[in-house]
Amino acid sequence: MRILHISSARTFGGGERHLVDLCRGLKERGHEVFVVLRPTNEWQDKFDFLPPENIFHSSIRNAFGIFSAQKIANFVNRKNVEIVHAHVARDYIPASLVCRTSKNAKFVLTRHVLFPMKPFNRFALRNLSKAIAVSNPVETNLRNIFPKEKIKIISNGINTKILTGETRQKLREEFRFLHNIPFDAPVVGTIGELKELKGQRDFVLAANETAKQSNAAFFVVVGKDNSTNQQFRRDLKRLVKVFDLEKRFLFLDWVEDMQTLLASLDIFVSASHSESFGLAILEAMANRTAIVATETEGAKELLKNDETALLVPVKEPLKLAEAIGNLLIASEKREFLAKNAQTFAEKHFSLDEMIEKTENLYREILQNHAEK
Repeated sequence: MRILHISSARTFGGGERHLVDLCRGLKERGHEVFVVLRPTNEWQDKFDFLPPENIFHSSIRNAFGIFSAQKIANFVNRKNVEIVHAHVARDYIPASLVCRTSKNAKFVLTRHVLFPMKPFNRFALRNLSKAIAVSNPVETNLRNIFPKEKIKIISNGINTKILTGETRQKLREEFRFLHNIPFDAPVVGTIGELKELKGQRDFVLAANETAKQSNAAFFVVVGKDNSTNQQFRRDLKRLVKVFDLEKRFLFLDWVEDMQTLLASLDIFVSASHSESFGLAILEAMANRTAIVATETEGAKELLKNDETALLVPVKEPLKLAEAIGNLLIASEKREFLAKNAQTFAEKHFSLDEMIEKTENLYREILQNHAEK
């Protein structure tokens, strides 16, 4: 199959990680994969497995990018693309227009977030073949726009290759040595774009309470503030300073090797106020890291019971701190939860399964079209 993926995202996050993994997997299965990216994107290097001619640049500035749609449609026709797959909300209508003006391309979209779609999409996207929901809560929201038969749930997947204890210990020591963290210090970390919705302020408030009980605990915040003035990042660091925790906090924009980071953590924390799926949680599960998470829809989808993680109410930093503190003093409980979470991730959220389900969906769409 010849498949074109469209993403106008400027920065790299969970949805973009999903897209890169999907494209790589499809290419490895023998399909011709193309991507449309905005010219000012910061993550094109992630597609180093694609030939340069398979990457097309177009500035989709809003949901009504008619001019961009025409340029993309010309590319689609030249490359005889069969499937056009959009991943960002503002790309949906341009992708729909591409398929309306191309020879035979079929339109697919993935919804990565819980925010409700605008009602006019019910009419604007009438040529949609399938909408992919990354979780059950997302599927429920999509039913307000599309008929049930047009929606398919395909959960995000991740590489669940299990690290040996020796390898994990080596990665743990490498990260701590690099960032001057004592090898025996309890380390608690969180990962995600720096913004209010991701709950990093609650994480810092919880860390302050945790630090009162554990004078050796160290805290890691990984994520970039993509706002123009980076005010939220400054607010977080100011709060850390007020709590006199600067020597016990590490802020990183990003880490390329998540396995090394997660191996270094004793506890991974997701303090989000809302999650449609929670790819960072899934990474922690796959890497056998104990988890404390807020009860978002995404976390509850991934962490089905109290034998895989500790869940606490959203926007309750004191309860977050209590759960973190309880796990820090209970190493056997940490290992029990981490092992169960890893087993669950391996069974239900493998990367190969995600790619296979998406591939089969494309085939089904093309076959149904051919039969008409």
